[in-house]
Amino acid sequence: MREEAAVAASSEPVLASYFHNTVLRHATLDRALAYQLASVLDHPALTATALQEVIASALADDPGISRCMQADICAWYDRDPACDQYLTPFLYFKGFHALQSHRIAHWLWRNGRQTLALYFQSRVSEQFAVDIHPAASFGSGIMIDHATGLVVGETCVVEDDVSILHSVTLGGSGSGGGDRHPKIGRGVMIGAGAKVLGPVKIGEGVKIAAGSLVLAEVPAHATVAGVPARVVAAKTAAAPAYTMDQTLDSED
Repeated sequence: MREEAAVAASSEPVLASYFHNTVLRHATLDRALAYQLASVLDHPALTATALQEVIASALADDPGISRCMQADICAWYDRDPACDQYLTPFLYFKGFHALQSHRIAHWLWRNGRQTLALYFQSRVSEQFAVDIHPAASFGSGIMIDHATGLVVGETCVVEDDVSILHSVTLGGSGSGGGDRHPKIGRGVMIGAGAKVLGPVKIGEGVKIAAGSLVLAEVPAHATVAGVPARVVAAKTAAAPAYTMDQTLDSED
């Protein structure tokens, strides 16, 4: 990323100071991330300086946040044909910014700082049109493409290597408390506009077609489509999240 930023600064002098401030002057990726997130979440109620201290504290306390962040960058680079540099999601993609901000909010939530965690959630929703409850859990290697309109509920769990497109809802069903949100398995791809509601298990390697409404458990490596969603193929690719193939699989 430093090499990419140096080349970018040289090729576009108008943005040279931008690349210096966001990447080149920082000794570590964690410091650069703290600066970047604080900049995009800056607000008179909680300034960038204060935000940077909170984010740096989270990164120092839990190295897993940084490992997940690096895997997320690689996920964008590997899966999004519009992303031809590792620098691109770090600087420009609001899905990346929203996800990393959520990782900080989740750390705050787990450490008993729910009020500040909810503040982070509110700012992320306001800035990026992405609403993720701080208690929701995400694995590593997550790509949230475009991101606008994403909603993720409190008890949702998203495992590693999942790809999610815009206008997706991972929501609850009913007004009761407790475990009420989806559990998304590894390698799942959730198409644009899909809604998964209730404490349903989505198995490993599932493909959920765009616009689908999922209200029941989906077995591993199935493709589901429709309203309500039904299984249209029982054997998808090992991890649809990697290929990002939006077409419907069908039975031979």
